[in-house]
Amino acid sequence: MKDTVKNPFTNLQLELLKIFSHDLSEKELKEIKALLQDYFSKKAIKEADEVWEKESWSKEKIESILNDSERTPYGK
Repeated sequence: MKDTVKNPFTNLQLELLKIFSHDLSEKELKEIKALLQDYFSKKAIKEADEVWEKESWSKEKIESILNDSERTPYGK
């Protein structure tokens, strides 16, 4: 029976390993990190905007969510 080993890396991680198989300067590394942060923050904002529109949320709805005092009770 053939054993298969699951790769611990995601497809993105594997691609980045291939692309950046050489050392970068600290400046280059910071620039790449900033690019990735920008990409993922824009993606998150876009998804949040889509939910906002789909659910017809308003400032009042957000305030209600933020000020909601309901909590899940946990037994001790």
